[in-house]
Amino acid sequence: MKQGNESSITDFILLGLFSDSRHPGLLVTIILFVLGVAITGNSVLALLVWHDAHLHTPMYFLLSQLSLMDLTLISTTVPKMVTDFFSGQSFISHIGCGAQLFLYLMLGVAECVLLTLMAFDRYLAICYPLRYPVIMTPRVCLQMAIGSWVGGMLISLMHTVYAMNFSTCDSREVHHFFCEVMALLKLSCEDTSTYEKVVLASGIVFLLIPFGLILTSYILIFLTVLHMNAPEGRNKALATCSSHLSVVSLYFGPAMIIYTTPGSSLPADVDQCLFVFDVIITPMLNPLIYSLRNKEVLEALRNILWRKLMFIVKR
Repeated sequence: MKQGNESSITDFILLGLFSDSRHPGLLVTIILFVLGVAITGNSVLALLVWHDAHLHTPMYFLLSQLSLMDLTLISTTVPKMVTDFFSGQSFISHIGCGAQLFLYLMLGVAECVLLTLMAFDRYLAICYPLRYPVIMTPRVCLQMAIGSWVGGMLISLMHTVYAMNFSTCDSREVHHFFCEVMALLKLSCEDTSTYEKVVLASGIVFLLIPFGLILTSYILIFLTVLHMNAPEGRNKALATCSSHLSVVSLYFGPAMIIYTTPGSSLPADVDQCLFVFDVIITPMLNPLIYSLRNKEVLEALRNILWRKLMFIVKR
């Protein structure tokens, strides 16, 4: 692929996923399909929660925030990567690189916090159903959502400012498909070992601790479910929890491998595959998991489609 002659000395070169691929055309087609499914699925799910009064509950409100985060996450990386492929250029400005890094880290931290809060919501709903409406008020739900977004912004801002201020050597080729913090540190002429330890510590704080809290919540939930007498209530609780646990596994699994192990211990191909799964595949799967396995979401979708159909027929 051509790199063009319009870059400045402050530009980075994103090598991307297609540089070593034997069939880049097929790969970009698959990624475009995944992008389309992710945008459609997350947009529809968020609009359903906003439009249907039956979904105006804390669980679905938090789920709509997850859809917005996934929608923003995949839009942060994939459109730029696909545009580079078709234009034949893979340059990204210093500001653009910093913006990509900031958005990725912000959404990563925000999703960790939000998934933990969603597990807490399920814990309250199943273990303390009588106190649940008193605790999970609309104001509390809004505070949870705002806290997730703001917390992600603050943590991301600190990391982005620090990482983007490292001086780089002659090579400005980023061996990644977006501006990821560890890939950028490999270009630095300075000793980044101390900051890499900070990144590792951040991974423990924002990945292992939330994951531990989520597991604890679900252990308590399953103990409560086992003592339920009504099979219908037990099945409904398990169905809701299984969807959330599937999403948690998809998100936390690759992220923990990436950010809780030293960067040099992972082969470059494995590292890229983990990021593809975390940044591209997971945002596509999340709305499918919650919609295909959730009767209330499917019912809301059927009702809206039926109303639209009847409106068209009447016209």
